[in-house]
Amino acid sequence: MRGTKWFISAAVAALAVGSGTVAQAALVPSGTAARHGTALVDDLKGDLDRYLNERGVTEHVSAVSLRTTYRDRRGTVDVAAGTTRYGGRQPVSGAALWQIGSNTKAFTSVLVLQLETEGKVSVHDRLGKWLPQYKPWRDVTIERLLNMTSGISDYANTEAFGTRISADPATTFTAEQLVSFVSRQPVGGHGFSYSNTNYLLAQMVIERVTHDSYAHQLTKRIITPLGLRDTCYAPYTCRANTVARMPAGYLKQAGLPALLDKPVPPLALTWAQGAGGLISSLADMATWDRALYEGRLLPARQQRELRSLVSVSTSAPIKETTATDPVGFGLGVAQHHTEATGAVWTYVGGTLGFRTLHMYFPGSGLIIAIGVNSSTDSDADKLPDLAQTVYQTLREHGADR
Repeated sequence: MRGTKWFISAAVAALAVGSGTVAQAALVPSGTAARHGTALVDDLKGDLDRYLNERGVTEHVSAVSLRTTYRDRRGTVDVAAGTTRYGGRQPVSGAALWQIGSNTKAFTSVLVLQLETEGKVSVHDRLGKWLPQYKPWRDVTIERLLNMTSGISDYANTEAFGTRISADPATTFTAEQLVSFVSRQPVGGHGFSYSNTNYLLAQMVIERVTHDSYAHQLTKRIITPLGLRDTCYAPYTCRANTVARMPAGYLKQAGLPALLDKPVPPLALTWAQGAGGLISSLADMATWDRALYEGRLLPARQQRELRSLVSVSTSAPIKETTATDPVGFGLGVAQHHTEATGAVWTYVGGTLGFRTLHMYFPGSGLIIAIGVNSSTDSDADKLPDLAQTVYQTLREHGADR
């Protein structure tokens, strides 16, 4: 099934051209951002509006929201454009909540690495130690699960899963049921191959090691300590008002024609779980990403493990991405090198109806986070292009550092 590989590709858009796009913006006025405040916000709003007008019909998307933050807390820029429903009138809020898709994977990796610091598990443990029921995969290490070199197939790309989710996108799955779609398949090659199954298995290891639920470990170790008040593990830990704060999410993927252009159930994410089951605000995402990349969650050794990259093209370990080897994957995190940005940590997470992107610039500490309310096929996915446009606008205003 195409479109469920929540990785470095995504897009944004909204209303059809001329349909009355509404935009909102706010700026916390301080530092560099404040000096360029009104003009900067106007230009960023223009970036979002143009994207909505150009991509709205193609991607059946009605809402886009942007947040930028800085390392020294000197300013935050928030811009939102579009409406909460395709063809609707209610403006989307900058405080909207989004299904964040595979941005969830870094949360799962951090839980494993925190357990490693406590001596309860090692990323070098073989899967057979913790999940012996999956005999064909018993020699796969946890590290290879997390860096996508396990060779285990992706349940989300199977015909059986596609049939089930098309028949009822609100179907409730257990992790074991999802893994069962591919559990009889042997390990493939050891090269990089993106598979959501890896992260369900990592989730199951966490539960086996802790004798606790993934949801409780996530809340206790990450969500509560970081004060992520808008972040929940859907549907289990979400508040009563979560849905009211979410724009409708739409699927625009050829692989699931029965769901095409229809709103998806907002909290129905049991099909994603530890691979993509979180809902969050862009404000919470920025808080999380800063803690993730600036070492607030892990000791130095585990932080190095988190950021240990394999080349997506060659599967070989690399220290950093380059112009000739531009995409690397760590333990639930990804790095991308472009001529304009250099090497940045970035991820696009997609579900059946949402995409969210973040970029973290190591040198300046700038974070860009964007959410949109549709999913689309990878060849139509232009969210990374919008992120590059936003970055160029920030640079032009001297607000990129």
